[in-house]
Amino acid sequence: MSKQRRTFSAEDRYSIVQESIRSGPSEVSRKYSLSPSLLRRWKEKYLASGKDGLRDSYPRVDPQLRTLEEENERLKRIVAKQALELEVKSELLKKTPIGPRKR
Repeated sequence: MSKQRRTFSAEDRYSIVQESIRSGPSEVSRKYSLSPSLLRRWKEKYLASGKDGLRDSYPRVDPQLRTLEEENERLKRIVAKQALELEVKSELLKKTPIGPRKR
């Protein structure tokens, strides 16, 4: 049975760090089943940049938005391919003479 990854909001992290400052990191890490290194990292981020340091460092992307962006990229590739084909065909038409053929 695999463990499901837990996520903590910035407010949760802040309250856990505050609790670890008051009552000690070992008790808090056991209480919330966190590794001491993770708790230490959160505390260092909090001390360095305050409450803003505990926010996620990566932007969360809406799955619908990601799907639309992938669709947009796919359509752009299709349009680029068609534009290239049109350009090649127009160059070929310029090179071939139009009119009766001489034998």
